[in-house]
Amino acid sequence: MKPNKSVGIIGYGAYVPKYRIQNTEIARVWGNDPNLVPIREKSVPGADEDSVTIAIEIARNAIIRAGINPSDLRAVWVGSESKPYAVKPTSTIVAEAIAATPFVNAADWEFACKAGSETIQACIAFVGSGMAKYALGIGVDTAQGAPSDALEYTAAAGGAGYIIGSAKESLAIIEASISYVTDTPDFWRRQHEHYPKHGNRFTGEPSYFKHVLSSSKALMEELGTKPEDYNYAIFHQPNRKFPLEVAKILGFPKEKILDGLVSPYIGNTYAGSALLGLAAVLDKAKEGDKIFCTSYGSGAGSDSFSLEVTDKLAERKGKAPSVKSYIERREEIDYAKYARYRKKIRA
Repeated sequence: MKPNKSVGIIGYGAYVPKYRIQNTEIARVWGNDPNLVPIREKSVPGADEDSVTIAIEIARNAIIRAGINPSDLRAVWVGSESKPYAVKPTSTIVAEAIAATPFVNAADWEFACKAGSETIQACIAFVGSGMAKYALGIGVDTAQGAPSDALEYTAAAGGAGYIIGSAKESLAIIEASISYVTDTPDFWRRQHEHYPKHGNRFTGEPSYFKHVLSSSKALMEELGTKPEDYNYAIFHQPNRKFPLEVAKILGFPKEKILDGLVSPYIGNTYAGSALLGLAAVLDKAKEGDKIFCTSYGSGAGSDSFSLEVTDKLAERKGKAPSVKSYIERREEIDYAKYARYRKKIRA
């Protein structure tokens, strides 16, 4: 899928809360083997943080890098599965906070962990059709996992966002995107339930691997590209193992995905996972680099993107905090404080 008008990323932003809980601490509380935990630690939102406050920080960082007037945005779209309101948009709060209102399209997007990449595809179409000069798409989530459930070890908080504009203004041109979707119920949460449920091993095969591989292969076939044509690759990161395995199957060498592999340090940020990995890569990339990125969302589907970095990245990436700086800015907490911050103790 290519827009009629060539477009790309003119600004990007990321945010990760500073609080971390070690997975060995979670294992200690529930009497599990600490050697079997899938990641080292995960990020946890503070008592005054939620997907709205995180999205606002992301948006502000993206605007700083883009160097535009937020009133020129014609769309502010937020993808998340952890909205603070069941009925009230997150996007309007974000748009108001960054001074993008009132002449702006605001909407919340849902598709589990690929809700964020969906907003980027919509931004590409909105700008590529000529309906908007600039559009902002954000993927953000907070740590949601039932006490003692496997998700509690990986469900983290954070995200990233991208402002899409014309190719001539872009720090990375988006060459094409494609989606692969089926009705595969590997992960869900019914209304009024506090925590999502999952299909255990079923979430890997056929869910994650089928969709990520199918979407990735289809885009490269459409473009006539191969793994060796790319300098970096990013895949959705529910853990460290899955993206490494899918990269190996596709033929991407391990060193091409390590710069975008952030989950071992902060956990799975769900709607922000692939987008946060892409931001980490842009923090390091240089002119001429080609980037491949594929998201995954339970339910299930994947969005793939092919990008090429321009000379404008070098001057813009240092204008806002890097993903690495957010990862390194950490304060360790114990399970009691984690339970209080995440409101796990309910009457």
